[in-house]
Amino acid sequence: MQSLLELRHLKTLLAIRESGNLTRAAERLHLTQSALSHQIRLLEDHYALPLLLRKSSPLKLTAAGEKLAQLAAEFLPRIDQAERDIAKLREGEAGQLRIAVECHTCFDWLMPAMDDFRGHWPEVELDIVSGFHADPVQLLFEDRADLAIVSEAADEPGISYQPLFSYEMIALIAKDHPLATKPFLSAEDFANETLISYPVPDDMLDLIRKVLKPAGINPKRRTTELTAAILQLVASRRGIAALPSWSVQHYLERGYVVAKPITEQGLTSDLYAAITHAQTDTAFVKDFVTTTREVSRISLPGVTLL
Repeated sequence: MQSLLELRHLKTLLAIRESGNLTRAAERLHLTQSALSHQIRLLEDHYALPLLLRKSSPLKLTAAGEKLAQLAAEFLPRIDQAERDIAKLREGEAGQLRIAVECHTCFDWLMPAMDDFRGHWPEVELDIVSGFHADPVQLLFEDRADLAIVSEAADEPGISYQPLFSYEMIALIAKDHPLATKPFLSAEDFANETLISYPVPDDMLDLIRKVLKPAGINPKRRTTELTAAILQLVASRRGIAALPSWSVQHYLERGYVVAKPITEQGLTSDLYAAITHAQTDTAFVKDFVTTTREVSRISLPGVTLL
């Protein structure tokens, strides 16, 4: 029997196994769900066996699907490494990658990705541009950074926005706060509270930009630089906060504060890597984006790849 199997099929099966959902797997691979389903049907016809347990939730692979996914898990990293080695032969192993961030919590998730990247490209000089920047993309134009981590993909000439991941923003309140009994917090629940946040402009805070401002809510404000300080203020009933769920997981496990969804539908935020068009084909820059996506998916709870 002549093999039909291609690399794209292995990537598809691995994405399904890791996401447990056809929609998320399709998004991760930048495919439509119908295109992904078509790939699976072709393979199932070829092997005359089902590859998915379609009634399972989360979606699982059959024994035959697992065999192919195991093959993907074994060989795809080797292929990625070979492609990195070839890129190094073509472009050289050295270079610099200066990263600018706009959010105060970026370092919590960025460091593991940077550690993995250093293993791939040990000769690349990797650095964080010091300080926090309200407009990190401008640093790209000024040649003060090579990649910027941002929360919105703007339509900006000369800049490519590479999707990283989505995550849930949650409200944090003291355990004995009256709002702790509510299943979720609405915009109106913030009206008479003090909102504790990082010292950044309001248009960089998704809670304000997406929830409070459209509802005409403008609560009292208090700011601090440190996540631990925000949580200490919340725990002592000085106000309430909104932070990424993955950034406060350790505090929630200890019962330090209480977390609640923001609105009944929840509040989702996104992160992107902004790079200049001149850098989009640079091998180590592309690999940094890929590494960041994969490490974040594995290490951060509640993350969904864009």
